Amino acid sequence: MTEQVSKATSTDPYSWLEGTRDEAALNWVRQQTQRTEDELYDDSFRGQVQHIKSVLDAQDRIPMVTKRGEHYYNFWRDSEHRLGLWRRTTWQSYLTDAPEWEVLLDLDALAIAEGQEWHFAGSSLLRPQKSEPYERALIRLSPDGGDQVRVREFDLTSKGFVEDGFDLPLAKTQASWIDRDTLLVGSASSGQFTTRSTYSSTLRRVGRGIGIEEAPILFEVDKEHVAAFGYYDSTPGFERVVTTDAIDFYHSITGVFLDGEHHVIDVPTDVQVSLHRQWVLFAPQTDWEHQGQVVAAGSLAIAQLDVFLAHGTIERVLFAPDESTALESLSFTANYLLLTILHHVAAQVRVISLRDNFSESQMPLEDPMLSISVGAVDDEDGLAGDDYWMTVTGFTTPTTLLRGAVGSKAATVKKSPERFPADGLAVTQHFATSADGTRVPYFQVAPEDLVLDGQNPVLMDGYGGFQHSMTPGYAAAMGVGWLSRHNDSGRRAIYVMANIRGGGEYGPAWHRAALREKRHRAYEDFAAIAEDLVQRDVTSREHLAATGRSNGGLLMGNMIAGYPQLFGAISCGVPLLDMQRYTQLAAGHSWIAEYGDPEIPEDWKFLRTFSPVHRLSDQPHPVDDYPASLIWTTTSDDRVGPSQARIMAAKMMDLGIDNVRYHEPEGGGHAGSTDNESTAKMLATSYEFLWRHVQ
Repeated sequence: MTEQVSKATSTDPYSWLEGTRDEAALNWVRQQTQRTEDELYDDSFRGQVQHIKSVLDAQDRIPMVTKRGEHYYNFWRDSEHRLGLWRRTTWQSYLTDAPEWEVLLDLDALAIAEGQEWHFAGSSLLRPQKSEPYERALIRLSPDGGDQVRVREFDLTSKGFVEDGFDLPLAKTQASWIDRDTLLVGSASSGQFTTRSTYSSTLRRVGRGIGIEEAPILFEVDKEHVAAFGYYDSTPGFERVVTTDAIDFYHSITGVFLDGEHHVIDVPTDVQVSLHRQWVLFAPQTDWEHQGQVVAAGSLAIAQLDVFLAHGTIERVLFAPDESTALESLSFTANYLLLTILHHVAAQVRVISLRDNFSESQMPLEDPMLSISVGAVDDEDGLAGDDYWMTVTGFTTPTTLLRGAVGSKAATVKKSPERFPADGLAVTQHFATSADGTRVPYFQVAPEDLVLDGQNPVLMDGYGGFQHSMTPGYAAAMGVGWLSRHNDSGRRAIYVMANIRGGGEYGPAWHRAALREKRHRAYEDFAAIAEDLVQRDVTSREHLAATGRSNGGLLMGNMIAGYPQLFGAISCGVPLLDMQRYTQLAAGHSWIAEYGDPEIPEDWKFLRTFSPVHRLSDQPHPVDDYPASLIWTTTSDDRVGPSQARIMAAKMMDLGIDNVRYHEPEGGGHAGSTDNESTAKMLATSYEFLWRHVQ
């Protein structure tokens, strides 16, 4: 399933680049990658790589943990452990400055022992019997950082893989424990059981010693749908299989097996459904009329699962948005529901009692320019069931990890030190007016004494899709790689985060405002912010850079093809760029709900308007008026695939646009990197390219 098959016509001059590992395509990739590295990889670049890597490898980083039983689990990489350590410790040890870690799995040692590098992609522990310790885990391992994983059974007592244990072959796989000898598995292990989106179309009950495709099918979906997703809920008293028929990215049907019978939770397919113990939660993406009540888009409603299945009764609407607020996330403790709310992209935390008629309170927060996230520590812990983690972070504020119990003030557990000099920097929020009059927010990180003369080097960052919110956060690598730079005139680099439509900053309406035929609004928003920065005399075209990855790479492609006059340089990473064939490559078919279906003529009409590869053919700009462009991906990206980036770069070169460069390392998958070394190199490549063109 890893090799992409070209469906381009024989008249397409770029179809030969679609073969992911076709030798002719790889020869072109190697030549272009070498050209880029020859130009960029000098002593200054290598210094940047080491500087960023030292931040990523720092021993005093906060080791974020997950509590399971009496232990706190963490995955860790540093200079001595390139592939990383999966490890655990106790709470008392974790509180110290130098915790004593019990190493469970050393990935570097595993590579030596097995003669192959594996990259840690997560773990799932088997719930033990009451009062017993955790003994078994499923470990997800990727060979290249891509979405395909091998799933292997691990013994937490002997600290090794179980001989003749569960070992699911490399594929896009999800797996959860049902009991010690049984797994719930969804695996795209063969084309017969794979959707057009390259995910599993079945959920199976896989017993020990049974092959995946020999195991009985519990649940199956249409192969035109995105996937069959599911998990086994092992919560004592609420044991059940939960299923999801993911029709597309925003429409799904959730069901649950109770006493051997599959019950569908009967709501519109655009109402997101989640289960926790006796509760079922509903988050409608459009207004939902139910039993004479309208639950507004972006709201959160709650019901008792058994009552809803029997009568369809909703117990309460817990949150209703307004024009300035949106629900960002939620987490259950034993007796409370914690809601993180964004108000003009600033975080608030609301606490809802599950024992006191859903009474509500609010956690006091100190600074609206900081991001807050909260999550339960362990809602099943008899002594600490209402404990929560809180992380506090900002553009210039290093991350702090706190722990508290609902109703009491959280105490600091760990605090990250400063990684770059932030003295004299100010974080401010601004609003630009988009083409249709919408006010679009953005954050600016710049010197307090900023000189407004248009001469400051600025890096804009954006995404604008899939209801993903861009929020403030301490990005040490960005601070080192960008904010710490000064040009020859002594001007300090500025960073701008754009909260454009298509994201989730203002809830589903903000997202839907840039869906499908309305996609242009996201690009108009980003362009409006670029123009606002110039109008405010923060910067000028020759000093303005922009960056984005994945859907943000599509954003960058549209800036190159549609708004080249606004930017001096652009970094376009792991991008979608050919919207005529994106559904035929990698996991592209799963994003039709976001973008549209190019096989439908009416959809292709609007898709064509934001397909950068095709917009280049419109040639509205002289070839010497395009921004310097770095287009990059990885050969192992099995989510978007590398061909779109290849075709865009090749076409720009063929059009005579001289300042385009291409970079494609082998490993890294859609994330772009597999370890701290490759992450540092990836980031430094982008920052160095942009800086040299806009400083």
